[in-house]
Amino acid sequence: MKNSPAKKRFIILGLLPAFALYIIFMIYPTLTVFKESLYKTGGLSGKKTFVGLANFQKLFADPKFIKAFQNTVFLIVIVTIITMFLAVIFAAILTRGKFRGKNFFRIILYIPNILSIAVVASIFSSIYGMDSGLLNGLGRLLKPETWQNIAFTGQSGLVTYSIAFAMIWQAVGYYMVMYMSTMAQIPEHLYEAAKLDGAGRLRQFFSITLPLSWQTVRTTLTFYVISNINISFQLVKALTDGGPNGASMTLLNYQYLEAYNNSNFGYGLAIGVVVFLFSFGLSAIIYQATKRDIIQY
Repeated sequence: MKNSPAKKRFIILGLLPAFALYIIFMIYPTLTVFKESLYKTGGLSGKKTFVGLANFQKLFADPKFIKAFQNTVFLIVIVTIITMFLAVIFAAILTRGKFRGKNFFRIILYIPNILSIAVVASIFSSIYGMDSGLLNGLGRLLKPETWQNIAFTGQSGLVTYSIAFAMIWQAVGYYMVMYMSTMAQIPEHLYEAAKLDGAGRLRQFFSITLPLSWQTVRTTLTFYVISNINISFQLVKALTDGGPNGASMTLLNYQYLEAYNNSNFGYGLAIGVVVFLFSFGLSAIIYQATKRDIIQY
């Protein structure tokens, strides 16, 4: 039978292992974080005191937390917008463009994505270095008498922009490839019909390419916003360790500092709760803001 009890039991038994693993490794740890954020604890010391919402009240009066939150929002907004914009443009050019060396450019743009964060940090340390860095070296070469070395990762006004550039460089190729796979599936006859109607390349992009790729753009946008929080933590940890004087600190970097370096485990978990709620709420907002009717072709 199509809906026989035996079939229902088989489906339930098949789902039970995955459901159990989800509860053990996702739901339970998440609830534990929420619970432990209500305590003042020294981590592995075993001594903890219930303080209720005191950790959260302390957070929003903490200038270091506010600075870390501002840096996180800045990196999410700036890096995501520029990365998605460049990825869509490069994908459209390399999918629809007719020129030699397209495969070469695809490889060159994708290579940064296969590098680990440690390697990316090492590369940009060599680029941003004060004395032997590539950018300062070019400056001294072009203006040998007037150039003054710039501390790209040592000045509070420049460090977040330097980190943002490194994140964009590392991520563009990955999303470009995803968009290229979607754009390659768009029927050629739609572009031919648009040409007959007198539509130029720019009009074709906004009327055909982008609308028919929107579901992929929407999905990757939500995915990247969430992953951005984790990637920024790794890159900041490897490149600047939150310096100078906390100017490049992100939420996860501050959480790590408080929980493990300062042994303020409950306070660190309170930061983790804020990160969880912030990322969840931001994802929901993006999901609703980018909702469009699916175009069939």
